[in-house]
Amino acid sequence: MTTTAPALGNNPLATERIGRLMIKFSVPAVISLLVSALYNIVDQIFIGQGVGMLGNAATNVSFPLTTISTAAALLLGVGSASNFNLSMGSGKPDRAKRIAGNGILMMGLVGVTIGVVVLVFLRPLMLAFGATGEVLPFAMTYTGITAFGIPLVIFSTGCSQLIRSDGSPAYSMICMISGAVLNTILDPIFIFGFGMGMAGAALATVLGQLLSTVLAVLYLRRFRTIQLTKSCFHPCAGIIRAICSLGAAACFNQLAMMVVQIAMNNTLTHYGSLSVYGSEIPLACVGVISKVNILFMAFAIGIAQGCQPIVGFNYGAGNFPRVKKTFLTAAGAVTIISVSAFLVFQIFPKQIVQIFGQGDDLYFRFAVRYFRIFMMMTFLNGLQPLVSNFFTSIGKARRGILMSLTRQILLLLPLILIFPLIFGIDGVMYAGPIADFAAAVLAVSFVIHELTHMGRASEKR
Repeated sequence: MTTTAPALGNNPLATERIGRLMIKFSVPAVISLLVSALYNIVDQIFIGQGVGMLGNAATNVSFPLTTISTAAALLLGVGSASNFNLSMGSGKPDRAKRIAGNGILMMGLVGVTIGVVVLVFLRPLMLAFGATGEVLPFAMTYTGITAFGIPLVIFSTGCSQLIRSDGSPAYSMICMISGAVLNTILDPIFIFGFGMGMAGAALATVLGQLLSTVLAVLYLRRFRTIQLTKSCFHPCAGIIRAICSLGAAACFNQLAMMVVQIAMNNTLTHYGSLSVYGSEIPLACVGVISKVNILFMAFAIGIAQGCQPIVGFNYGAGNFPRVKKTFLTAAGAVTIISVSAFLVFQIFPKQIVQIFGQGDDLYFRFAVRYFRIFMMMTFLNGLQPLVSNFFTSIGKARRGILMSLTRQILLLLPLILIFPLIFGIDGVMYAGPIADFAAAVLAVSFVIHELTHMGRASEKR
């Protein structure tokens, strides 16, 4: 114990000012997530301009696979990073090394497995995700190529979490930015210059993911706080369980989003066909709006992920006042961003949708109405991912999982299925704000209870 105390005391996670640490870790995390979102948004913009509404609908149909990939990456990446920081904060560097090695190994194995499954079952997956007859060929082309990038995106996204937890948030950001920049450059070249359409957008995405993966691999030989050896990569069931336990909340949140997306696609297709809008307009509009929402959520989730090393390390070291201060500072920042996004979404919905391509009056009528109603509670939406990540960071996996599932599975999914039976396609719109409000109330009540408990535990020390 005498050898670990100085290390803990000298670690900036334990001593540096909270605000400065949050900027150091959260800003690169936000930028990384924004860049990650740009893979899909840039494709959506160029496809909307070069292919049209059916192309946008196709990217929406294939989006659940992006969510699955992100879920796997966060399961292993967040799980590895959280355990890594808790182990380092507790003065257990040897365990931290094995956690990093096992996490990296699993990222590679899981990525290849998911990629193969998608390629084998491509057509039935696209149909299950809501593709109509007109949209299916576009979805098959796009997803048939991006499936080869699934191992790359899981590995690079997962490793970026570990790299950040190792104290290199700037390098983690560079890994993600480099791939998105390359994707943005290649998209217009392939789509317009070479006339490749959907195939060009997909190829540009995969090449960007390849660059991010190469940069992540280069970092593995030069961790700052530990040195990886071959023995670190020997699989250990106990360590893998620990990784999956703390990564489950982030993973389930993504999987819940995927389930809701699939249900929403099929609901919109069915009830859209019974309305004046038809099947394709709602499918295309919701695809655009979901991408914009991901862009906003990148700020909230990025702040939450940036707090993870600070919260995890100090909780492991028993410094509860510092943990509480970090959370409250993050909550203030997330609230400011959420309110700003709410105002933008309510004032400029049509202008935002127009960025993703043109449509007729009916298209924009539905898009603007859906935007304003479904995103009505945006000013509260940043709290739920922050609270979920907070519980994961302090090692309370079950509460983190509950927070992840509350909004998507326990609230939004039933409402999406029930409300349209009563209100038609409008029921999907009103399901969103109701689920958002209830999830925010539950998240706030859970975190107040936890912070109160920490305060009492701190007083007893």
